[in-house]
Formats: sequence, structure tokens, C-alpha cells
Amino acid sequence: MHTAMSIIIKNAEDIAKMRVAGRLASEVLDYITPFVVPGVTTGELDRLCHEYMVKEQGTIPAPLNYAPPGHAPYPKAICTSINHQVCHGIPGDRVLKSGDIVNLDITVIKDGYHGDTSRMFLIGEASIQAKRLSQITYECMWLGIEQVAPGKSLGDIGHAIQKYAEGNGYSVVREFCGHGIGKQFHEDPQVVHYGRPGTGAKLQPGMIFTIEPMINAGKAGIRMLGDGWTVVTKDHSLSAQWEHTVLVTETGYEILTQSAGTPAKPF
Repeated sequence: MHTAMSIIIKNAEDIAKMRVAGRLASEVLDYITPFVVPGVTTGELDRLCHEYMVKEQGTIPAPLNYAPPGHAPYPKAICTSINHQVCHGIPGDRVLKSGDIVNLDITVIKDGYHGDTSRMFLIGEASIQAKRLSQITYECMWLGIEQVAPGKSLGDIGHAIQKYAEGNGYSVVREFCGHGIGKQFHEDPQVVHYGRPGTGAKLQPGMIFTIEPMINAGKAGIRMLGDGWTVVTKDHSLSAQWEHTVLVTETGYEILTQSAGTPAKPF
């Protein structure tokens, strides 16, 4: 486990800049929403988002050319993960059709600070199963967020998510997690979406991290495709994900990735 020692506590200036970056990331999702319809390619969504970030916002798309250890540089500005794709789907020629579900994951850099958020989109007429998976995953994210307060622990977040997902017959992806974020795209701590209450790093005011559960309709197993980025469910079951960037405040939490089009709190 990561110790609290390596977690960067943000100061007032950091927090102010993270609020801006977070809002801008969310506004990219607001902007792209009307285009996420049957017949559009994921490549076109990427092109539109990239142009909006660079030309309208003056932000930098963080994923573009991002190359963590063991990976080739990521070739696009956003991630588009469709149906049984769990995360890091690369935009391209794939045409969205009615019944598909897709996660759009946006990370922008503004003034050296990262804002990171994702939303699910149901294309045309989604199945009841797909709608339910997306909704339960959204509620999982929120249940995790609701655990955030000084003195709580990372395990409290993971436990709340795991209990609700598994209680609804779903499984939690283990290999990918939320993460600290600030001047770096990925910082300590790792925020896993399963766990035991009271375990892991204690939360302190000024910590900023993402909560981004990936929930599978079937089993938790995943595999990597040959492109070296796209992750899919082993059993081909649907997968959903929602993500916010969250600040630990003196009294609880503040969501930094909110804008006019952010979906409402579910409960």
C-alpha cells in the first residue's frame, strides 16, 4: 500500500487552479454531448474534443502522447470505451450505433494542472440491462464520493463501491483505480474501488484524487487488446465507468469536475 508520506497536499493556489482545470474537463463533456449519437465515429468525437480543448479552452489534452512505463505513447486526445471495453479505448473508425454504450474519458491540462472526468453515454435505444449498469455504476461513484471526509480512509471509499456493485450482481475491476492528481496526471494515492473499511491512507484536507469505478455486468476479469491500450472484459460482458475529481475539504468533499451539464446527484 502507498503510505500517506508520498501524497501531495494541495495549497490554496493549487486548489484554485484544480477547480479551473476540473471545470474545463467537464465542459468538454458538455460540449461533445450533442454529437454522441448513432452514426458518429469515435474518431470524429476525438477530433471535435481535441479542437474544442485547444482552440476554445486553451487546454492541452493530457492523454495525447502520454506514455506510462511499458506503454507506447497514447495516440489520441480522449478515450472512448464502447460496450465491453473497460477503459482506454482508442478513438478511430468505429461507428456508434443504437444500443451501444460508451464512456468518454477527458483529461485536460490548464496552467500546468490536470482535470480528469468521464461520463457514460447511451446511444439511441439502450437495453434495460445497459441502462441499469450505467446507473448503478454512477451510484457506485457517488457512494464512494460520499465517503470522502477528513479522518476517513481510502478503504472506506473502495468498500462502499464494492458492496453496492456486488450487491447488485456486478463485479469491480481490480487492475485499474482512481489516483491522486494535480500537476501530474497520476500521483499517489491509488484509489482502488474495493476494500475494507478503515484500511489504507487516511484522508486529509487538501488531498485531490479521482474516483472512477469500472463495473462489469459479468465477471471482473479483463484482458488487454493488441493495441497495447484498450482493455476489455474477458467474458465480453458490458462494462461501465464514471469519474469525478474530488478534493478533501475541512468538512467533507468538493467535486472539482462539475459544469452546467454535469448529471445530477442520484440520491
